Amino acid sequence: MTQDARQRGALPIPDLAYTGTVTYDATDPDTHYPPIERLLPPEGAPNVLVVLIDDTGFGASSAFGGPVQTPSFERVAAQGLKYTRFHTTALCSPTRAALLSGRNHHSVGMGGITEIATSAPGYSSLRPNSCAPLAETLKLNGYSTAQFGKCHEVPVWEASAVGPFDHWPHPGGGFEYFYGFIGGETNQWYPAIYENTSPVEPWGTPEDGYHFMADMTDKAIDWTRQQKSLAPDKPFFTYFAPGATHAPHHVPTEWSDRYKGAFDQGWDAVREETFARQKELGVIPQDAVLTARSPGIPAWDEMSETIKPALARQMEVYAGFLAYADHHVGRLLDALEDMGELDDTLVYVIIGDNGASAEGSMHGTTNEGFTINHMNDIETEEYVAEHIDDIGTPRSYNHYAVGWAHAMDTPYQWTKQVASHWGGTRNGTIVSWPNGGVERGGIRNQFAHVIDVAPTVLAAAGIPEPSTVHGVTQRPYEGTAMNYTFDDAAAPEQHVTQYFEMVGNRAIFHKGWTAVAKHKDPWLGSDHGLDEDRWELYDVETDWTQSHDLAADQPEKLAELQRLFLIQAARFNVLPLDIRTAERFNPDLAGRPSLITAQSQTLYRGMRRLSENSAINIKNKSFTVTAKVEVPETGAEGVLIAQGGAYGGWSFYVTEGRLAFAYNLLGIHTDVVRSGSPVPAGEQELRVHFAYDGGGLGKGGDVTLFVGEQQIGAGRVERTIPFQFTFDETVDVGQDLASPVSSDYGPTGNEFTGTIDRVRIDLGDDDHSHLISDEHKFDVAMMKQ
Repeated sequence: MTQDARQRGALPIPDLAYTGTVTYDATDPDTHYPPIERLLPPEGAPNVLVVLIDDTGFGASSAFGGPVQTPSFERVAAQGLKYTRFHTTALCSPTRAALLSGRNHHSVGMGGITEIATSAPGYSSLRPNSCAPLAETLKLNGYSTAQFGKCHEVPVWEASAVGPFDHWPHPGGGFEYFYGFIGGETNQWYPAIYENTSPVEPWGTPEDGYHFMADMTDKAIDWTRQQKSLAPDKPFFTYFAPGATHAPHHVPTEWSDRYKGAFDQGWDAVREETFARQKELGVIPQDAVLTARSPGIPAWDEMSETIKPALARQMEVYAGFLAYADHHVGRLLDALEDMGELDDTLVYVIIGDNGASAEGSMHGTTNEGFTINHMNDIETEEYVAEHIDDIGTPRSYNHYAVGWAHAMDTPYQWTKQVASHWGGTRNGTIVSWPNGGVERGGIRNQFAHVIDVAPTVLAAAGIPEPSTVHGVTQRPYEGTAMNYTFDDAAAPEQHVTQYFEMVGNRAIFHKGWTAVAKHKDPWLGSDHGLDEDRWELYDVETDWTQSHDLAADQPEKLAELQRLFLIQAARFNVLPLDIRTAERFNPDLAGRPSLITAQSQTLYRGMRRLSENSAINIKNKSFTVTAKVEVPETGAEGVLIAQGGAYGGWSFYVTEGRLAFAYNLLGIHTDVVRSGSPVPAGEQELRVHFAYDGGGLGKGGDVTLFVGEQQIGAGRVERTIPFQFTFDETVDVGQDLASPVSSDYGPTGNEFTGTIDRVRIDLGDDDHSHLISDEHKFDVAMMKQ
């Protein structure tokens, strides 16, 4: 049977029994069996490379008129097509789930990010087995599959070393190889990396020249070379999803310095400049209108002279980060060209999984921890200005100001999270396939959505959409293949209806019209019910940017579209609309499991890279940490247990033979308590007790150090972190991985030199976490994506 004759509708493709003559003797002339054939896709199936950039608005890349030079993206565009009306879901996890499944995000349980999952089908963060991912379909049809970079699709209670791994990229997501990070963001200098399902450490530190963007590109190149070396006739599907340009905006200084002075004119002027270039490029019509600044976003002229230099530097760093990401995409393209594979590769470059992020506060931040922990009193404008040189370096965990996010979404209203308006959902996208009949250097204006990628890939490969996968009947793809546009700019639009919804912000597109309702700003909680939202109406044919609201002029058309939104919402598991905060953060009320619920947790030697969701919560309460160890006669050094890193966290360790406890307050100050006498040799129980002051959140406390029952040290921690230590650094037993909590040791070589049996953390009964507002809990989660 030829590859093209295989019955590919039911996956895995069934093995067919031999039905010919069976002889007694293998040397009998009548003995004949067909040769074994390797499973391959149909003849002519291309390699597939999908590049998904993070948190990049329509108006950022030079390919779509933005101020950041992205020659690699433009290289792909010169070989293919720019899509000017390609859309995402307005948020990270939902866009990725839709991209990789070909279904709407609520259909695959990803109505929000994983951290706010509920038991409602559209919001569970659990992709149904009736919606097999694209990678699984391609793998079962003979493709090699690999994912590099960001995931953020694993349910929070499954994101630990014990799994289950059904929703991880490997093996549950259909990828044969995965190298990247599981959560919504990672420190680009000190990333939390997984290889398949095992945590691995970076090959070096920033001082050694390490950066995750370069590392993941090296891994992608190496994997592709090996795949083509060993199976040159087998096509690959590579999903390349950098952390760039999500915060933290970490980039080598030489890249950000390339943009020195480029943004001193401020975000309002940058919008005007970008708008003019977009018209010159033809990625927006000549009669398009630049929308007004969205309410709540300050004008550049309103910002103080104190902060303006730091604001400009924030954008220089962001621009350098995007340019650096583009450079490494170019390296991957170079490798494919060197192997002779680029012309046979269907390439998607999706410049953003949503609009630019407005989650960095009105004046930006040197450390997102200040915002997420409500410690903005520390990070004044003067503080940001004083730390201008830290932005983008290993000394920061930075994010730019809201005004820059709005400018990067030119010419549209609003930003990431706002699914109602194009600023949150319209992302410049480029498609090339030199040997596949895709026009070179063209522009396409047909409406498209991220759910269209999967059916496009299957159509290009000649693979049918499967009816069953692993015995489970499949829900049909909900996207529309884009192949009809590849050689025909005038082809009538085929994706004619699409709903949008994210945390109550919602819209419907239908045959040239959009009806939209913004429920909440990205930087504010919800303060009213859904029925109080004001709906707007736009004629897409005459109003490219949603600049002229026709709701008052055409109430019948608005009512028609509002009704259609409800029909689509019922059809695709959007209902019930969920703008709740408190219930979604209480696992019991939300109906999702919680990994850690006890008042005590015992950790053992070798346990490392435990996320905050996988570790007991010691914040806003008293606690005791007890380490059962053996100290050699020569003494011991190193970390017993640590949580967090240089931007916030705590560490219990031995330094110069003496016991120590360090509490790092968001990188601005570290309190260290050391014992007065050395730790004796032999089997010991080393203990630190933290007695919380009480009286509210983020208070200080007294620290006491013990060997057995003997007190050997005492001191104070003046202030603590109330909500979250870091975004991606972890709990590690026997060492402090990634950036170090304490300056008493470095990022490497801090392993405990004795033997650790176990470490137990016990909580006190003075828990103050009930004082945390529900709105702030929501903000904490939304900043993680």
